[in-house]
Amino acid sequence: MPAPTNIHLKKDISLFGAFALGTAISSGFFLLPGIAFGLAGPAIIVAYLVAGLVIIPPLLCKAELATAMPRAGGVYFYLDRSLGPMAGTITGIATWISLTLKSSFALVGSGFYIGLFFDDPPVMLIAIVLAIVFTVINILGTAKASIVQNTLVVGVFGILLVFACFGLPEVQMEHFKDFAPHGTDSVVSIIGVVMISYMGVSKLASVAEEFRNPERDIPMGIFLSLGVAIVTYVIGLVIMIGVIPADQLANSFTPAADAAAIVMGPTGRVVISIAAIAAFLSVANAGILSASRYPLAMGRDHLIPVVFRRLGRYNTPVLAILLTGGMVALQVILMDPLIIAKYAGTTKMVLFALLCIAVIVMRESGIHSYDPGFKTPLYPWMPLLGFFLCIAVIGFLKWQAAVFAIALVAVGISWFFWYARSRVRRYGAIHHVFARLGENRFDPLDIELRSIIKEKGLRKADPFDHIIASAPVIDAGPEETFESITLKAATHLSGMSGIDADFLNRELLQGTRIGATPVSGHLALPHLRHRDITKPVLVLARIENGVKIEFDEEAGLRERNVTVNAIFYLLSPDDDPAQHLRLLAKLAGSVEESDFDESWLNATDPGEIREVLLRSDRTISLDLHHDLPGSDFIDKTIRELPLPKGCLVAVVHRDNETIVPSGDTMLQHGDVVTIIGEIEGVIALRKQLESTGNDVLLEDD
Repeated sequence: MPAPTNIHLKKDISLFGAFALGTAISSGFFLLPGIAFGLAGPAIIVAYLVAGLVIIPPLLCKAELATAMPRAGGVYFYLDRSLGPMAGTITGIATWISLTLKSSFALVGSGFYIGLFFDDPPVMLIAIVLAIVFTVINILGTAKASIVQNTLVVGVFGILLVFACFGLPEVQMEHFKDFAPHGTDSVVSIIGVVMISYMGVSKLASVAEEFRNPERDIPMGIFLSLGVAIVTYVIGLVIMIGVIPADQLANSFTPAADAAAIVMGPTGRVVISIAAIAAFLSVANAGILSASRYPLAMGRDHLIPVVFRRLGRYNTPVLAILLTGGMVALQVILMDPLIIAKYAGTTKMVLFALLCIAVIVMRESGIHSYDPGFKTPLYPWMPLLGFFLCIAVIGFLKWQAAVFAIALVAVGISWFFWYARSRVRRYGAIHHVFARLGENRFDPLDIELRSIIKEKGLRKADPFDHIIASAPVIDAGPEETFESITLKAATHLSGMSGIDADFLNRELLQGTRIGATPVSGHLALPHLRHRDITKPVLVLARIENGVKIEFDEEAGLRERNVTVNAIFYLLSPDDDPAQHLRLLAKLAGSVEESDFDESWLNATDPGEIREVLLRSDRTISLDLHHDLPGSDFIDKTIRELPLPKGCLVAVVHRDNETIVPSGDTMLQHGDVVTIIGEIEGVIALRKQLESTGNDVLLEDD
């Protein structure tokens, strides 16, 4: 069977998966403390704390970009779309290298700890074999890799909790007396080295496309992981420094096991070694998983050969994973652990600094479809702070690490001009910033971001159900034209918004004729935003025999006229363009359901027309009759109704009138009431109504 060539990844990662992926307690805890202690003494605790604080501003920026653009490739994708494809090429290669370095460091660490169980162990051979194993696991699917990751993380934290309970009472404070034996300069310079300890936190964005709920899980996962990591490192360092003699710790590649042997005996050494191995394996697995998404994303954008974007039978990017696993194995063979840590930390600081700039560019671009679910606080000061902190950390590292970062940039630029430049016709959001200074905008980026908005769907606070439930319905006859229907819609919109009907009619017609109205299949979506309204309103038009819409030649559309059976007129506040786009995307997506056309054309009254668009799990349409469930609603005000928490009466249809109710609105026999709410509340209301009798005429979606 041929491998599928689709390029969409499955959404298999949950919030706990995000935490497990980001909480990379491995090399920074089990291997690096001994190396770092030899360079800076007990003051490495300060270095770890400062490193954790330094990355907070860049992580805030990364969370914003990831919720706006949840796509495979993380940093590469954000910098490509903000600063352009040359920046994307540089950062794609650099980030891929930095993540493989992190994985290499973890595998070397696992080799040292596995070696504790053998005489004269082949550390490098062990690391290479493990690289091959995790490459195969990742090829078999993200869900399998995520299960392995979750299991390893739970096991590691269980063991570390026991380690803390035994270790903290044994800490000897005299071990901290000579706190910075090599001076404060050594402490500052080690910050960039220990930065590798927190690199796992940033990996979440690399697989943002595979999160079930990226707007919630990515920010929560990032900062939950960072908080847990900082606490774990500090407690672990206090125990290791406090129980291991200084000369022994400075020369140890297995400091956690050495500490466990002192406070828990030989059994403790074995147990903590098992935890270390599990932790290293979890980081190596997560590193290969996230790093492989960079060749995938760059292949999608034609910056490297497109063969890397192809998915295998398990819906994973096989060639991208093989390339990543091969690079990890090569680094294990060729590089020293301390050099790996320095190079990985330096590269990450460069990328973090650019991320902070990317947020500023995206915000200042004025692109309405840039719609992050999480926004960096204290803008623009937080991104600027993050940028300068990252540059400062790089400045304190030795020159070899800076040269390595410069070399990566040179490789990226060379590859872009040799291979990618002739294959891409794309610019970044920075061109939108130039547009505000009189240059041309790059509209394809806006189109791409709109497609992401459609994929992410509505937010919890978006009033989609409410505007559908309260929408006037125009059931147009065969004599109607698009112009006559639009005039009626403008009249309805004027009544709901207070905006002049002639103005609305003129703008809706003009916007459609010049091609600004989305037309998909048998649907047209004329829409406007206006500064003088506070909430979106909608009018639905159903045309059984279809109506023709003609476009001006200047619209540049392939077809000069189309026939549609549905027209949705949307008017939204001007100050929330992103919500306007989300509502448009949801309305457009509603007609893509397989049974839409039949249900839409066969609906017998305005209530049924609305119900075709309403979400079944969040709405109930209830006919109020004395012999039906819900009869106890009759002759009661909205305020008096026994509605479950999370439910509200959105609209009341009475005869030919549509009423947006207040708490004092009295319900009457014959009313049709549309109730919307959270899923749990609607389920509770259904049960409440069903309990009033078995012969129920309950119209639900």
